[in-house]
Amino acid sequence: MKDDETSGSRPDLRRGWTTGTCATAATRAAYEALVTGRFPDPVTVRLPGGGEPAFALATQRLMDDAAEAGIVKDAGDDPDVTHGALILSTVRRGTPGSGVTFRAGTGVGTVTLPGLPLPPGEPAINPVPRAMMAGVIEEAAKALAGPTDIVVEIAVPGGEALAKKTMNPRLGILGGISILGTTGIVVPFSCSAWIHSIYRGIDVARALGIDHVAGATGATSEKAAQQFHGLPEQALIDMGDFVGGMLKYLRRHPVPRVTVAGGFAKMTKLAQGRLDLHSRAGEVDLDWLAGLLAATGAPADLIAHARRANTALEVLNAAKAAGIPIGEAIARHAWTTAAAVLAGSGMMLEILVFDRDGGLVGRSPFQAVE
Repeated sequence: MKDDETSGSRPDLRRGWTTGTCATAATRAAYEALVTGRFPDPVTVRLPGGGEPAFALATQRLMDDAAEAGIVKDAGDDPDVTHGALILSTVRRGTPGSGVTFRAGTGVGTVTLPGLPLPPGEPAINPVPRAMMAGVIEEAAKALAGPTDIVVEIAVPGGEALAKKTMNPRLGILGGISILGTTGIVVPFSCSAWIHSIYRGIDVARALGIDHVAGATGATSEKAAQQFHGLPEQALIDMGDFVGGMLKYLRRHPVPRVTVAGGFAKMTKLAQGRLDLHSRAGEVDLDWLAGLLAATGAPADLIAHARRANTALEVLNAAKAAGIPIGEAIARHAWTTAAAVLAGSGMMLEILVFDRDGGLVGRSPFQAVE
């Protein structure tokens, strides 16, 4: 599940703010309090793409050598796991010449694996939020004649539990969530965050020297593919419906072998030539599936059954009962669709098709994509 970010939206839904924007606003308020003893409330920040939203402070605390401000994240109408989380920023003076440095407080993860935008050992505060926070400190320092050597510690109470609902553990980000954002805005039901987590998963696998990755449409097919090949956790890519996004990134950032795994209905869509497997992009074409059954030599009654079936699973079960290996045919056609995206890469590509119980019903073995 995603934990931030943007791109494409339904106009009837309310947008929200990324963890990076909330951390920046909290940092701006805490810095001003450190220098003046007073917290601005509300506090305004400038977004990377323009716009200056104002945020009410949820908490504020002035200490002898530091100031802390907190903002509750509002993700708008997006089902973001960090919606409602308290984003805390504590600022204190740093050593002379150190500039702005960052620390991970409670609930913010630490990078432990290579391949991410930040090196191992760094707090999981992404580059754009870091630049936003450094920018508001520089701006406030000029306005208030304040210090520019500052330590910023970001914390998210409960963040370690929230992180278990994200891709962070698999990416080697341990101890909490990431502080994310590129535009500063959360667009409801955006696919951007998910696709970027696919990219980061591939980056980590490559950096670890893993030569075989598997992208799966869901938890059942992922577990089945992992067991089929004995793959490590970091070889598993949470592809979901975005097979096209994963394959296009792999074409630019190749690994020697890639498996695409999924349930029968999703793999049927791939076999039909679709690279977005979500229902909004279209349902399974049962007439096409019936035609494929005819090409395998299926009896007329099974073909007719397929045309009037309610679901692809119903067709699979009927074909299995009749001894028709429809899953194998689906795997071959899905391989052709996926291979077209990887054309010229030289990668070895495999397709695995599973039923709802994780049973293998079709496989197109590894073949080189020329």
